[in-house]
Amino acid sequence: MRRRFGQSLRLGIAPDGLALLRVGGWPSASSVVLAVQPVEAGAPDALENGLRALLREAAAENGLRRWPLSVVLADELVRLWQVPPPAGATRPGDLQAAAALRFQSLFGAMPAPWRISADWSASQPFLAAAAPEALLALLESLAREHGFHLVEVAPQFVAALNATRRQRRPGAWFGLVHGGVLSLAAYDGVLLAAVRTAVIPDGADREWLEAHVAREALRVGVGRPERLQLSGPAPRSWASSVGRLKFACTLLEDEDAAPGWPLHALLARTGSGA
Repeated sequence: MRRRFGQSLRLGIAPDGLALLRVGGWPSASSVVLAVQPVEAGAPDALENGLRALLREAAAENGLRRWPLSVVLADELVRLWQVPPPAGATRPGDLQAAAALRFQSLFGAMPAPWRISADWSASQPFLAAAAPEALLALLESLAREHGFHLVEVAPQFVAALNATRRQRRPGAWFGLVHGGVLSLAAYDGVLLAAVRTAVIPDGADREWLEAHVAREALRVGVGRPERLQLSGPAPRSWASSVGRLKFACTLLEDEDAAPGWPLHALLARTGSGA
């Protein structure tokens, strides 16, 4: 398959499935689902075997060798947490040690099997993410084997957060809706205070959303936001309400942007801008 200017591949990886997309292109960007592959969640080697088969077919049968490849990991596969920098931190090693200690404190495990990345900062709390070292090593090996240029591997929430950075308004929180789960980035002024995740109950309306945001603000210890900006297929009713609104709510993506797409394809599409 001949690659047009600006085109690339995006691979979505979840515990129960994979999806490969072709995105971008000039003069108009688009997203096309190339493959969706279910995986038996939790079965030994199931994810590895699925990735091997999917990328082998993409390289050989679809002629996608040497294409740029970005990977979006489902948030169930990663860990996200806030790290307060230690007082007097001056070296990258100080921040890395603080992130590792915080990981161990929050998740009750040593961080050795995980690869940690972060928006490192010695002056303010920063967001850190950890992905399984074995999965990242597998992706790097398969990319080399099949000739893909591995550009980026990012958790879904981080991919969505980065893609909407320019759209975010002062005083706003950011949220991602995916697979019946709402993940919130709670801000204290311009600083990210916490990332909170909750299952969306059936029939959740604007009243539920307002109560949920109010509870999360109390738990985090920050004020309720002036606005909530949501990415992903959020209910349209969340953007409006009968009566007085406690905060504004903006849907950054139309829920019909990709009608009928499988959930794993939506995962892969996160942050693509196409």
